[in-house]
Amino acid sequence: MFPGMNQRKMAQMMRKMGIQQSEIDATEVIIKTPEKEIIITSPQVSKVNMSGMETFQISGEVEEREISSDPEISQEDIKTVMEQAGVSEDEAAKAIQESKGDLAQAIISLKD
Repeated sequence: MFPGMNQRKMAQMMRKMGIQQSEIDATEVIIKTPEKEIIITSPQVSKVNMSGMETFQISGEVEEREISSDPEISQEDIKTVMEQAGVSEDEAAKAIQESKGDLAQAIISLKD
């Protein structure tokens, strides 16, 4: 933590101040924001409890990924809409896309 400081003394000082620190064996940390995901691989995660307040210290390899607003459409969803609305695969997929993944709304919009 601090260069040149004895780790044992540091742990004793932290205990005296009521600070508890533990390591968490994590394989990946994902932080989600409205616009993106921050993925930290090979993380070193420390949990610090000080006066009842928990904080986490994370370090590792950082990668950022934009979040897509398009819903994931499965073949099963398309088949359901096709059967319920009596439409083609393309029409069903388009309706699901336009309803942002809401199958009931997609079926209703196709039956109007």
